[in-house]
Amino acid sequence: MADANELPPFRPLPQKLPDVDMRTAPGGVSYISARHAPGLRPRTIAHCLDERAAEHPGRAFLKERDPETDQWVTLTYGEAKRITDGLAQAFLDMGAGPDAPVMILSGNSIRSAMVILAAQKMGAPAAPISVPYSTMSTDFEKLKHCFSAVKPKVIFAETLAPFRNAIAALDSDDCTVFSADPDGDNSVLAYDVLAATEPTPAVSEALDRLTDESIGKYLFTSGSTGMPKPVPTTQGAMCSMIAGQEGLRDTDRDPDHDPDGIDNLLDWLPWNHISGANVNFNGALWNGATFWIDGGKPTPALFHETIRNIRDCSPSVFGTAPIALAMLAEAMESDEELLTAFFRNMRSIGYGGATLSDDLYGRLQALAIKATGRRIPIVTMYGATETQGITVVHWEVERVGLIGLPLPGATLKLVPNGDKLEVRVKGPSVMPGYHNDPKKNAEVFDEEGFYCLGDAVKFVDEADANKGLIFDGRVGEDFKLSSGTWVSVGTLRPDFVAACSPLIFDAVICGQDNDYIGALVWPSPAGMEQLVKANGGDIMAAFRQLTEELAKKTSAFNASEPGSSRRIKRVMVMTEPPSIDSGEITDKGYVNQRLVQARRANLVDALFSDPPGLGVLTL
Repeated sequence: MADANELPPFRPLPQKLPDVDMRTAPGGVSYISARHAPGLRPRTIAHCLDERAAEHPGRAFLKERDPETDQWVTLTYGEAKRITDGLAQAFLDMGAGPDAPVMILSGNSIRSAMVILAAQKMGAPAAPISVPYSTMSTDFEKLKHCFSAVKPKVIFAETLAPFRNAIAALDSDDCTVFSADPDGDNSVLAYDVLAATEPTPAVSEALDRLTDESIGKYLFTSGSTGMPKPVPTTQGAMCSMIAGQEGLRDTDRDPDHDPDGIDNLLDWLPWNHISGANVNFNGALWNGATFWIDGGKPTPALFHETIRNIRDCSPSVFGTAPIALAMLAEAMESDEELLTAFFRNMRSIGYGGATLSDDLYGRLQALAIKATGRRIPIVTMYGATETQGITVVHWEVERVGLIGLPLPGATLKLVPNGDKLEVRVKGPSVMPGYHNDPKKNAEVFDEEGFYCLGDAVKFVDEADANKGLIFDGRVGEDFKLSSGTWVSVGTLRPDFVAACSPLIFDAVICGQDNDYIGALVWPSPAGMEQLVKANGGDIMAAFRQLTEELAKKTSAFNASEPGSSRRIKRVMVMTEPPSIDSGEITDKGYVNQRLVQARRANLVDALFSDPPGLGVLTL
């Protein structure tokens, strides 16, 4: 990319400029909060649905492809209200309630959305569970743990067959199981029948009893450091995050604005995490937008589906993990039709779950300029399952790595931790505590009631907090070399991946107590495909070329780095992709550095053995 002064302007981002209050306490602890006040918010997420249905009953709310016809099926806001009223009554009849949740085993779909919203409407927490816990596990250990933790009264699986063994493994005799396809099982109730239940005044009475303290969902942590932990996600937490975003809005909200064909959100992120469920889905509902459910994922086998859906949708907002943006950039660089479809209505691109590399940022901006003549705002929201979104980049920035500044209503506490600043947060979007886990709660909240995220940040400019905060890695992922030198994994990893683009799509940085840094890397599917073509279909020749070019790029990267904390001396290419089921990569696409090293300890040993193991590149 050229110098910023020579580049076209950004598409306008209708958000207020940064304005934060910062005070410093003894010991170097800093407290940062936005001076902007929170804005409008719904009473609850369930009330929000009913309000949108009253405002524009015929507007498209949800779209998904019919698996049989491959055509888009549309559900309007008015239809969504009628279905959730019927399901809410059915759940009341089944005995669901505040202490008897509704568990959802299947993935994103129109029916799953209706179940989640209907449960909230009648006061039962919705508990969406990571699909691999049911379909890719052999012992169902994590699923059984989640089931035992929240004790649901109702279980939903859209198609019963893939979940039959998982349900059988649960102690679910007291639960009602229902499905859109019961697969001939007479003990399983039919979704369509329950959705057609005639609601009684009990539904509106249950809705009226909801408060900010009502638990809307149980969202489980990824389980990367033990068993998944149930996070009570209150209506107040979800709605306060909306209020924080509204407090940054620089234009008046117009409830009569008809966004059909303009305000489209295409998203694959799973609804058992906050990004897909509470940021993207709830945000679309609040804004009266159309949410297109993407059946694709950022994997070589499924990303073509996302590309196909972009052509149909032309989204106005697109938020996803950096790995997906990398695959999308590779596709658009060789497909003019896709490039045009993607940027036709695009107002901003969002990313989360990991740091976006400078290289990928530059490629996306070059594509935006090519398609529109302007740069596109590329923003991010930072948070956790336990906190919802707590910071956001809400202004135009010339670089990546920022996590922005606190949303109105949230207060960040930055605590010196070695040579880093550990980030903690307090505010209405933060959980009250893990469900039935007082011991863990005592560990994660400090003496002032701030939740400790385990991440580190630093200022863009220590003299001006309004310039924002930069993600500075996981405190627990950083390590020391044998020399005592600290290695900041959170900043080194994306820089190294960018330097090796387009050969690799991610890397695991290793070297705890060793003399130098090593890296395990995954080859980019698109990059490998190009090399295979260039070598006449010879896969082995393509792999040899990959390693040769990777060695050159790594050497060039090392030459630009001044110290041992940034130079990578050994590299190994991994052929087995990251495993979601084992927790190596989360549903959101974030690679768990420590878990990968533990699971692939033999590869780490090969990196640092003397002589180096088979396949290790020595720089």
